[in-house]
Amino acid sequence: MSETLRPDLAIIADNVAPGSRVLDVGCGDGALMAALRDRAAADARGIEIDAANVASAVGRGLSVVQGDADEDLADYPSDAFDYAILSQTLQTTRAPDKVLDELLRIGRKAFVSFPNFAYWRVRASLMWGGRMPVTRTLPVAWYATPNIHHLTIDDFRAFLKERDIVTEGAWFLNGDRLTSAAAANFRAEHAVFLIRRG
Repeated sequence: MSETLRPDLAIIADNVAPGSRVLDVGCGDGALMAALRDRAAADARGIEIDAANVASAVGRGLSVVQGDADEDLADYPSDAFDYAILSQTLQTTRAPDKVLDELLRIGRKAFVSFPNFAYWRVRASLMWGGRMPVTRTLPVAWYATPNIHHLTIDDFRAFLKERDIVTEGAWFLNGDRLTSAAAANFRAEHAVFLIRRG
């Protein structure tokens, strides 16, 4: 059974080397892991906080454990994976800086994707409506969102620079389509970065 991946997950799937060892942190129902297993013969493992998603992923025949990115990544050995993946999860963690440190300890490289809170529609909603936006990539009201750290593409770039973390690749999405890196902080709804230690 083939399924269409969310655009950020499709970018990640297209850029994981065949046969890699992968840890998907916040793996949801395992859609990306299944694609990596089936398309790239990856040895994919996952960690997910939601019990229903864990059950769904295990039902696909995937190796997923229930756990919390903020607390359980310390249990993984250093350099155990070729890639650690954190997709649309960074902004929901209590300590995103520590989670990123753990990702880069566990994996030789890390994919990180997140919604861009500086996207022009988000800015316009705040400026003209005076309310927290509800968009396709931020689909729930402020009181129901799991997002607790609102970051922008430029915030993430500055964080990487401060920590001497190398960007190996970056993709910026407006809807389901790639957009130019020029003015991405304004024009992109979400971003995908491939990073590694310097």
